[in-house]
Amino acid sequence: MNTSNNTILEFLKAVFEALKKWLIKYSKIVLPIILVVCVGLTIVIAVQANKRKVEQEEAAVASDENPQEDGALIEVPDVPLEQDAVPGINELLNKYYKAMVEGDTDTMGDLVYYLDANEILRAKETSKYLESCPTLEIYTKPGPREGCYLVFAYVELKFADYDKPIPGMNVYYVCTNEDGDFYINEDGDESDGELQYMRKVQDQEDVIDLYNRASVAFNDMVAEDKALVDFLMKLDDEIDVNVGETMAPVVENEGAEEEPAEETPEESEAQDPEVVVTMVKTTDVVNIRTSDSETADKLGKAAVGDEFELLEEKGNGWSKIRYNDGDAFIKSEFLEPSETQSASNEGDEEEEEEPQQAAESTETTGTVTVQETVKIRKGASTSSDQIDTVYAGTKLEVIMKQADGWTKIKYKGQTAYVKSDYVK
Repeated sequence: MNTSNNTILEFLKAVFEALKKWLIKYSKIVLPIILVVCVGLTIVIAVQANKRKVEQEEAAVASDENPQEDGALIEVPDVPLEQDAVPGINELLNKYYKAMVEGDTDTMGDLVYYLDANEILRAKETSKYLESCPTLEIYTKPGPREGCYLVFAYVELKFADYDKPIPGMNVYYVCTNEDGDFYINEDGDESDGELQYMRKVQDQEDVIDLYNRASVAFNDMVAEDKALVDFLMKLDDEIDVNVGETMAPVVENEGAEEEPAEETPEESEAQDPEVVVTMVKTTDVVNIRTSDSETADKLGKAAVGDEFELLEEKGNGWSKIRYNDGDAFIKSEFLEPSETQSASNEGDEEEEEEPQQAAESTETTGTVTVQETVKIRKGASTSSDQIDTVYAGTKLEVIMKQADGWTKIKYKGQTAYVKSDYVK
């Protein structure tokens, strides 16, 4: 009996790992992101329920010590979810899903700020597999700015070649333009305070209940039909192949127009040095902990600008540092490089200073070229949120190549990460 239970548990884990890989690709476009939000946020919510007190304490400390910063806390009103409470938002979302099913990217572009070329192409390709949106329930809560709302959409989408609509959840940040019209805001310029506000709203009980409703509906479908996972995986592969084939000629033509003279190995190495971060400094007030967990014991608190020796940047969003002659951990998002050295000269004390200066002087001037389709993420981890998908031939502005197998880049005005194996 125990063996049977373990087998079922292992199968379910494998199912959801496979789903995460497929579902995370389609940020704000179609059901795949709806499903990953449904499944992923259900897990996150459960974890956050235990961490909420710790996060609120840390946020309060940061706000007290930096009251004028952009990340100051915004009070979250205790108001219930309302269904169909804002007619203009209902009209916006109905148009958006209709355009999604029909592949009408012109209309989608009018409703969303903003869709880049990759997202437009993926929307067109995905629409070939969509038949209808039979269910769309729209719930709202006030947003962090006047005239803005957090919109929670429970949807069921009908895909071709699958007989039942697939349920899921999606979250939209809807704002009002100068003409008083609503639009879906995807510009990514939200302040830390706004993002903190959104996280707190998603922690509220009625929002969690809505997520759980979608999660249960989807989990029940998976339990009844094991072929659903295979269907989703095959659909993902087909869309990837079709998008890649469409993008490749465009990328090649762009590259041909700007093709530089062939570089020698020495010139290439000089322009794109591999550097390793040796020292980091804090960008905000942050706790120092005994292990890589927000529930771990606190060893102390770092002020803005405190420097530490970096021992390891872990893939889970934490960095291992040297602290009081021992090891400690700080969230990586609150750290930035203060000293680097060339990886080729790492450990060579006599040549350390000169290579380090050269690496620092080229940190933000080099570029790397994408070798095959790869995701761009917010952090140096495959579990970190996806920002975008880029294709072979795309050039990226590199900040530094890290020793952990990730390359830190500047992408659309923000810091991001890409696996080093996929860029050169």
